[in-house]
Order: sequence, then structure tokens, then C-alpha cells
Amino acid sequence: MERLTRLLIVEDQLPLAENIMEYLGEERYALDFAYDGLTALHLLSVNQYDVIVLDVMLPALSGLELCRRVRSELGSFTPIILVTARSEMEDKMEGFDSGADDYLVKPFDLRELKARIEALHRRSSGRKKVVRAGVLAFDQGTLILSLDSGPSVELGSSGAMIFETLIKCYPNFVSYEDLMAELSGKSREVDSNTLRTHVYNLRRLLKLTTGADLIRTVRGRGYRLVQPGEE
Repeated sequence: MERLTRLLIVEDQLPLAENIMEYLGEERYALDFAYDGLTALHLLSVNQYDVIVLDVMLPALSGLELCRRVRSELGSFTPIILVTARSEMEDKMEGFDSGADDYLVKPFDLRELKARIEALHRRSSGRKKVVRAGVLAFDQGTLILSLDSGPSVELGSSGAMIFETLIKCYPNFVSYEDLMAELSGKSREVDSNTLRTHVYNLRRLLKLTTGADLIRTVRGRGYRLVQPGEE
């Protein structure tokens, strides 16, 4: 089955947001919606998106400030399309300076929005990304896990595969079966004992290098990633 492209739509004009959601909802997209900048920032801190469609004029936190914080605080390189009624060149330059990848002036044709989303997704999908969850960041290209203002550690191939699966699903758990299926893609056979061994080794490495217990067992079901100091 083809993977759905995951989008975050951040727009405080509800009629426009509904039109966008209705138009794109019929395509191969998984859609999340935020009415204001703070809600969007929270969603971006716990979820991974392929493209963000971001209005500039938002309650609580402006689109430009949100864009800057996504780049600086979250360390995210997810493509961002700014949408706004402001059409002056100075406004566009401010948008790009804040970290946006594209700029679309209202009113716009929904077909153009879709085309720009697809173009940005194609451009970014070939690049390895840094996946973030809270203070944890995992570089899919270098296999390095780092903590904000803390240590970093390069993971081995099996440990990296497990950790990447867990961080992408954070804060939810990943079942034993799904983790075994992921590992089986690189070796002939992985059973529950092999999985437990890999998880044990990964936990030990993470504890030694970061001082934190980052993987929690969900008894009888699987494992999930937790933040340092989480009870």
C-alpha cells in the first residue's frame, strides 16, 4: 500500500481551512489541522510531517515566528509553504528569511497549492531527515542520536533500525511483531529472543552514553520511547 503524505494545515480562517482539508482529503494525504500557532508547535513537537501549510497571520503565535521556532528549536527541515494575503516583495523575503520553502499569496487556486505541496515533497523525500521527539533527535543519514544540550551517540544498524521505528511512532508504542518485521528486512529471520537481545544491547548503550533509560517495555505488547526523566 502506498504511504500517505502527511500534512499539517495551520490556518485560522475556518472556511479556507475546511476547503483545503476537503480538497486534499480526497487525495493520498493524511491531514492534521491547527487553528493557532501554539497548537501547531505542539503537534510538530510530537509528530512527523512531510509538508506544512502555514498561514502567516495566526492567533497566539504568528506563522513567521512559528516557522523560525520550527527551524531553531525543533531542528526540523520539514518543507513549509507560507500562505498569506501579503504580496509585497519585502513580505516574501521576510517569509523566506524565517525558514519557509515556498510562499503562496491569497486568494489561490487549490490546484496550485496541491502542485506546490507535491513539488516540495518530491524535493525533500530524497533527502535523509532528522527525526525529532521532544529533546531527542535521530539523524537517519548518520545514525546519530543526540539530546538537546546533551551527548550524542552513533547507533549500530540493528539498534538504529529499532530506535528509528520507536522515535517515528513516539509517544505511541510499537508492537513486538512490527519491530521483528522491521529487523527481518535486513536479516534472514528475527524471533522474539533476537529482538529482546537487540533491545537489551540498545538500552545498555543508551544508558551508558546518555545516562537515561529511553526505552520502556509495554508489557505483553511492545516497546515505546520515553523522554529523559519521564516517569
